[in-house]
Amino acid sequence: MTGSTGESSHPDRGPTLPEELLLLALDPEHGKPLNDASHLRYGLAGAALAELEWAGQVAEGRGGRIIVGSPLPLGDLVLDTALRTLPVPGKGGDVKAKRWVRSAARGIDEVCRQRLEQRDAVRRESRRALGLFRYERLAPGPVDLAGPARTRFKGALASGFADPRDRLLGALVSAVQLDRKLVQGHDRRAVRRDLKALAREHWITRAVAAAIFEDEAAASGG
Repeated sequence: MTGSTGESSHPDRGPTLPEELLLLALDPEHGKPLNDASHLRYGLAGAALAELEWAGQVAEGRGGRIIVGSPLPLGDLVLDTALRTLPVPGKGGDVKAKRWVRSAARGIDEVCRQRLEQRDAVRRESRRALGLFRYERLAPGPVDLAGPARTRFKGALASGFADPRDRLLGALVSAVQLDRKLVQGHDRRAVRRDLKALAREHWITRAVAAAIFEDEAAASGG
């Protein structure tokens, strides 16, 4: 980790799950998400929450609520940002995973971009659409992390997502509807159906999918 984050004493084990999800989602040509940007942000928040669960920092409570076991930082910019937005243990109050995914999404999206920029995996470029509207694209950086991420995802597809981490990544890809872009081939419908089943297995991916469903229902007037 870089000294500017104050986390250099912790070993860097490579891209976290939210960083991997962002790498998979970025269109290398246009530097923008292949799926809906708001859907992706919910997925990044869910991926960060999953990493915190694996680290023993959080667990599932009643009614899809998040139980925080430890507020101690892990030494990772993305995960510690997520942890700071969660209720402090013993001080009352809790939050449902779906609500937290919504509230934390933009902040976690931003720190994921920062972290990939620190890793030299992306470069931020400011552009204007129609010469008027400013937007940001993430161009590929000198360090290729997107290629290995896609290779790992293809390997996970081939193995049927046998590894627990791969299963959750596949579930997140399905929950944010990124599977429509990443899963190709003659058997894509069956594979996407299997991924949707994975997304229903885990409390975090269910929360992500529920937040997206509510957004889509609101947008359609339903």
